[in-house]
Amino acid sequence: MIWHLVAVFSAGLGAAGIAFLLRSISRQRLPKWIIPALAGIGMLGYQIYFEYSWFDHQSSRQPEGAIVTSSQKGEMFWRPWTYIYPMTIAFTVVDTKNLNVKNIDGFTLVEFIEYRFEKKYIDVVTHQNYVLNCSEAQMIAVSDEHKALSKRPSNVDRDSVLFKAVCSTSK
Repeated sequence: MIWHLVAVFSAGLGAAGIAFLLRSISRQRLPKWIIPALAGIGMLGYQIYFEYSWFDHQSSRQPEGAIVTSSQKGEMFWRPWTYIYPMTIAFTVVDTKNLNVKNIDGFTLVEFIEYRFEKKYIDVVTHQNYVLNCSEAQMIAVSDEHKALSKRPSNVDRDSVLFKAVCSTSK
């Protein structure tokens, strides 16, 4: 977080320097207010760039075998540009290198961990264990002690990225 603040202030200082240089080249014909205006535009421009590149940066940092199964875009009223072009605020990842595959009574059951990354004022990462029945296309959340957290499993679309990532690598 501290490096992000340093980068924001550096972008503002760089843009202010460019405005100062333009003012010098124009022999002070440009108004004085152009310096703080360009500093603000530079800081805002870097912040917008950082917000929209967050998903690409975080997904590129995932280990080999990690597959992004879903992403969520959203708008925020204090960021009015997100109403025109919504930004990615969360995504989920499945690590296909750490799947636990079991064949029980003719059913293929795959235990996996799903990681959820959320963009807030600091990045938040949560994880949840799941068991996916590849034969029936049903999934249920389980605790660390391998006990079901709900009584009813949820259906998973066989064409979804999650189903393909978990079940195709388990065969």
